[in-house]
Amino acid sequence: MSSTTFAELGVPVQLTDVLDRDGKTHAFPIQVGTLPDTLAGRDVLGRGRTGSGKTLAFSLPTAARLGARGGRAKPGRPRALILAPTRELATQIDAVIAPLAAAYGMRTATIFGGVSQRRQEQALHRGVEIVVACPGRLEDLMGQGHVSLDAVEVTVLDEADHMADLGFLPGVTRIMNATPQRGQRLLFSATLDNGVDKLVKRFLSDPITHAVDPADSPVEAMTHHVFHTDGADAKRDLIHMLASGTSRRILFTRTKHQAKKLAKQLTAAGIPAVDLHGNLSQNARDRNLAAFAGDEARVLVATDVAARGVHVDGVELVVHVDPPAEHKAYLHRSGRTARAGSAGDVVTVVLPEQRRETSQLLRKAGITVRPEAVSAASPQVARLVGEVAAPVAPSAAPAPAQRARTQRPGSSAGSSAGGDSVRSGRRRGGRRRSGAGSAQGSGAGKSAAPAASARPQRPAQRGSSSSGNGGAAAFSSRGGSGVSRRRSR
Repeated sequence: MSSTTFAELGVPVQLTDVLDRDGKTHAFPIQVGTLPDTLAGRDVLGRGRTGSGKTLAFSLPTAARLGARGGRAKPGRPRALILAPTRELATQIDAVIAPLAAAYGMRTATIFGGVSQRRQEQALHRGVEIVVACPGRLEDLMGQGHVSLDAVEVTVLDEADHMADLGFLPGVTRIMNATPQRGQRLLFSATLDNGVDKLVKRFLSDPITHAVDPADSPVEAMTHHVFHTDGADAKRDLIHMLASGTSRRILFTRTKHQAKKLAKQLTAAGIPAVDLHGNLSQNARDRNLAAFAGDEARVLVATDVAARGVHVDGVELVVHVDPPAEHKAYLHRSGRTARAGSAGDVVTVVLPEQRRETSQLLRKAGITVRPEAVSAASPQVARLVGEVAAPVAPSAAPAPAQRARTQRPGSSAGSSAGGDSVRSGRRRGGRRRSGAGSAQGSGAGKSAAPAASARPQRPAQRGSSSSGNGGAAAFSSRGGSGVSRRRSR
């Protein structure tokens, strides 16, 4: 973190007061670089790796611009739009920007699939100043006449490269075309490939570029380890040992079946674990993320659906149980630790037949590390694990999410997510799980909302009655100066 304060960068006192209450006084490099230009109303292209502080970098100028101009949003006509590729990221962005908006008496709404659309329609009809949305569901609502973007003053594209990877760029282009050309546009991305550069050229007017890291750069505060193991049994023992520490850790597998199986094995062995993958229902994903963010489970076993967007404080170790298929996935998986200036460790477990492939993958990722042949009893493993947690009886561990289903495009997941709540400067119904977000660079901070799935939202067909995002949306609004309370995580 730099020695530059937010006040020195020109952030209005209404917003610095909110940041001060959350313990944020000094800006990260990407915030130092972009805020003078974004606060001045310039179009900005920000390039930075995961965890570098991008969310606050665009949330502050968005809230400041709308707040300075004053006025309330008309029904169905938001004044700012933030596009995100996944439900989880949209929820976590809202956790950061909602308290900033509330400082000016403004409201926010999150729009994505997997929950009932009704609440979202009601919210838009009442009027919200800032919408944080995934593209498919937003296009559905535009086609149904529930929302118009003709009053948008600020448009933000977050993780534009991930949007491109998921095939969202055609929808993003249609959405951007529906916003006024005179508005301010901010685009944040780790890379400019797969068509992101075309978005920049088409929609940003004389943009100022700020890059705090080379594309796909590893995090300096992250320590990488490559552990060679001889076979399946030795690997199993090593994984169990790596999972046995007292801090939170995320274990990545390549398949949904492996994630579910490993979580059950660890829980049965006295290490409370939950799984996260695309086959789980919305409620199961919410429940498992809440257990991991709270005190019920210290291990999350996940597929690549958790490689982006998921932020929970205190993740000290990421373990690649199976090396990912390509180097970008390695960097995004690894980015769940060492966030917002914190340190963290990353371990890749490698079988003999995976050594050549993994070596090539790490070289592409820019990681230089000497492999070590280890067993579960090796001293370097013990040093990495630290204090071993006392075993927990399986009956005391969180109940695994047994019911999983694969959702057809356009179908609704039924009940609403934990983040599908109405906020007016106070907590209602006990359902809002996220707070202001205190690890500023992450997008959600210390109270990262476990209320939404990290599953990517499918691009929707325009004008359809159900979303390609999973079929629904979650809404949240803040009209007062309060910030939702932080739930113990």
